[in-house]
Amino acid sequence: MTVRFATPADVPAILAIYAPYITGSTITFEYDVPTVAEFTDRVQTIQQQLPYLVAESDGRLLGYAYASKHRDRTAYQWSVETSVYVHPDGHRQGIARQLYARLFELLRRQGYYNAYAGITLPNHKSESFHRSVGFEHIGTYSNIGYKMGAWHSVAWFQLALQPYQSNPVLPVSITQLELMKNGL
Repeated sequence: MTVRFATPADVPAILAIYAPYITGSTITFEYDVPTVAEFTDRVQTIQQQLPYLVAESDGRLLGYAYASKHRDRTAYQWSVETSVYVHPDGHRQGIARQLYARLFELLRRQGYYNAYAGITLPNHKSESFHRSVGFEHIGTYSNIGYKMGAWHSVAWFQLALQPYQSNPVLPVSITQLELMKNGL
């Protein structure tokens, strides 16, 4: 399996993985499946600053993970939210774990300190998975979202990506990080 940066050509496959979570679950609070064009814009917007990764095996995309801005206020700039989605054919193969491992490595190198994950309850598989990769439960927003005829709570988990420092350096964009890696 290969974990790599997503490209615009990957968006239809990414959206095919994500769409059933929209239409058939409360895992995401999104109601409507976005168009490929809308989703391409989302991916490209995230990629201006943060990693958006895909997992591919034998030419087939089986999962994806990305980080997004946690909040807009300046003091939050060292924190991100993370998401990982895996095609049902890829469950229990370590795909989510590999995606997150690479994502966290990149986020550390970029200069981020905190990763957060929101999990709609109940979702014991996701809670267990996030704990297994180092996240800790830090609180729950009770009845914060309404979908599929019911109110749902979201548990929030936090992962410290690196030791905290006074006067942290501003995070670099994923593009800047790749340029630095290539000596440019």
